[in-house]
Amino acid sequence: MSLRSGAILPEVGKSVKQLYEILTISYYDGNDNLREHVGGKAPVDIKHLQALVGIADTGGFSAAAEHLGTVQSNVSAHVARLERELGGALVDRSTSRLTEEGEVVVARARRIMAEMEAMVSDVFAMRREVRGNVRIGTIGTTGRWLVPVLFARLRERHPEVRIAVADGTSTTLESSLLSGQLDLAIVTLPVVGDELSASPLFEEDLVLVVPADDPLADRPGPLPLGTVAELELLLPMPGTALRDEIDAAVRPEGVVLRPSMELDGVRLIASLAFDGYGPAILPATAVSNHLRDRFRLLALEGLPRRRVGVALRSRGLPSAPTRALIDLLYAVVQDDGERPEGVHAAFADRRRP
Repeated sequence: MSLRSGAILPEVGKSVKQLYEILTISYYDGNDNLREHVGGKAPVDIKHLQALVGIADTGGFSAAAEHLGTVQSNVSAHVARLERELGGALVDRSTSRLTEEGEVVVARARRIMAEMEAMVSDVFAMRREVRGNVRIGTIGTTGRWLVPVLFARLRERHPEVRIAVADGTSTTLESSLLSGQLDLAIVTLPVVGDELSASPLFEEDLVLVVPADDPLADRPGPLPLGTVAELELLLPMPGTALRDEIDAAVRPEGVVLRPSMELDGVRLIASLAFDGYGPAILPATAVSNHLRDRFRLLALEGLPRRRVGVALRSRGLPSAPTRALIDLLYAVVQDDGERPEGVHAAFADRRRP
């Protein structure tokens, strides 16, 4: 669904369209009395926020106007009005880059716009079928097997729901979710901070990946965890959820890891391992079936599984399409015929987000 002014689903009804058009931002003072913006100035219009977010997304006034289906003068006027209302410059006119104040406003504007889209989808779902857009982020190794199955089921169960999928590291996806650029994210658990909440989706075996001609390849497993002390490994960056899991497993055994390189992103680690830069500890699904004849996946004693979950913003209610998508995610993962080898569903009676 487009966030252009006036492009909201016409079927939802005139009242919702009008609410979208006249949305203003106010806040509560210390006495819990609703009041307008500081200084008694006019409240902020949603179209002003759309213009500023458009500049942030496209890099300029002209590109934002094209993206929003309007003219540059309108975008400039909306941003200028917003700057007057908030009392500060939001865009550096010489570079078309956001100022520090502009970055703050855009971060909150994305959340407001996401809530508006969720509101429209929820109203429509109450009257007819679930429809709308869902922006989903997923770590790359999971997206490769999960997204095709999810898409097929979505077409069957909710044909009016459209998804936009972004892949990335857990770190980047969590940031995009917080900023309102995503509606949900499939990430490595745990998530950091209290602004996001997450629920387990599945667990995945972590394995030592070596070339088929490596001396370790033919050793019977599972191998002692101390085996990795003899190797220079491609490892996740310190502080990432996956690295924390690995470190927590080897520390009690007195094993000291020897990283040849530390990287943020499982797909990047896997790519370098497959290109011959060294062995790596990876989730089982990082090794595609067509590579299984060239590499061996070796189990290590005491190495925990990677935990993957569905993350949402702690504040706000997910839209009807987002909730429908979450239900389908769990249905896919709990289907034994759809899960790849090495993936284990979270227990079925858990409370979903």
